[in-house]
Amino acid sequence: MSDTKKMWAMAMTALVFAALFICIGLTATNYGYFLSRRVPKVLAMVLAGIAVAQSSLVFQTITHNRILTPSIMGFDSLYVLTQTLLVAVFGGFSFFLINTYINFAIAVSVMVGFSLLLFGFYFGKEGRNLIVLLLIGLILGQVFSSTASFFTMLMDPNEFLVVQSKMFASFNNIKIELVYLCLPLLLVASFLLYRMHRTLDVFWLDKDNAISLGVDVQKTTRKALILSAVLIAMSTALIGPVMFFGLLVTNLTRELFRSYEHRILLVGCSLMSICTLLVGQWVVENLFKFDTTLSVVVNFAGGLYFLWMLLKNRVV
Repeated sequence: MSDTKKMWAMAMTALVFAALFICIGLTATNYGYFLSRRVPKVLAMVLAGIAVAQSSLVFQTITHNRILTPSIMGFDSLYVLTQTLLVAVFGGFSFFLINTYINFAIAVSVMVGFSLLLFGFYFGKEGRNLIVLLLIGLILGQVFSSTASFFTMLMDPNEFLVVQSKMFASFNNIKIELVYLCLPLLLVASFLLYRMHRTLDVFWLDKDNAISLGVDVQKTTRKALILSAVLIAMSTALIGPVMFFGLLVTNLTRELFRSYEHRILLVGCSLMSICTLLVGQWVVENLFKFDTTLSVVVNFAGGLYFLWMLLKNRVV
């Protein structure tokens, strides 16, 4: 089957399950309420899926490693720490938590600011190894996680419940205002990444080959990392952290399409991510009856896939 047919098949699958989410149970008397709840939920899954997939794919291309995702840089841990500190300092019912726009702005600003500082350190001097940047991000991620755990131990149980709701991805308590705020941001970031697809094709060959073919490696790396940071910050603030999701969908996409062209991989990875979220959430709601959450299933499957890649030496 050609890559185009595969993408059409995934697009049709996504449309079918989106229709199931939106249309089942609608009547002439309840359609107004249910549509106001279901459409933003489906749109949030689509936006988060595209953001995580594209940021992870580009991050792997820049680092030349298929087991790395932006989560390795500590963004998920930083998001949890930010929410923990807001609760610890201002209380669980403070303006900074209740106001959706303010909380979203704080979370995204902190994560993007962190990425700019981290990338500024990396690009500040010539000759820095990208592995050093990844190790620093990994260590800081552990520091953020440990600090958040320390503050949660000191919290009142009622306030801890507020923090706990931020620790896991959730598609059942989507803030409608954030969905429509994230849509233009995602469109701009995705457009900028797609414009880079030819450069990313060359970049995947290796740094030396990219330089010999006329690619400005430092400029491309900086731009790609910042756009990845914006996308992952937006998706994390929108639905919460999902650690292994990006790893899972990007590698499944590379296995399915077997193409080096990022114009295909970016679209295919986005469709794969959307299908995974829509199908997975539908199964959780209708088969498991909410006995578990999609984030738990994704992290379990992604963790197993990560170990399988290591054991089978399939990392390229």
